[in-house]
Amino acid sequence: MMTDVVESSGGPARHGRPGDANPTEAAAARTGTDDSTAAERIVAIRERIDEIDRTIIALWQERAALSQEVGATRLAAGGTRLVLSREREILERFRAELGADGTQLALLLLRAGRGPL
Repeated sequence: MMTDVVESSGGPARHGRPGDANPTEAAAARTGTDDSTAAERIVAIRERIDEIDRTIIALWQERAALSQEVGATRLAAGGTRLVLSREREILERFRAELGADGTQLALLLLRAGRGPL
């Protein structure tokens, strides 16, 4: 089944060849504004957001690997799979800094490191 993509303007998206649209229309399609100054600022901000996203992903992967190493080391030494007091500490830290969304983020981080309960 084929459907049209609807842009924020409410109309169907045009899927022409590159160069069909004028530069103002192209900027508006990418940024949601016809104002060239605002469009340039949006592009710059998005570039920084993309950098931050790459850093978050790399840190997420590093954190998960370290957490898995902690768990494996603990189990190899005869310890428990989980240390609930440590998980509560992490949950509280994220909740205190970020509110309810922080709690959800911490739960995702913990799961990435230890797997599902």
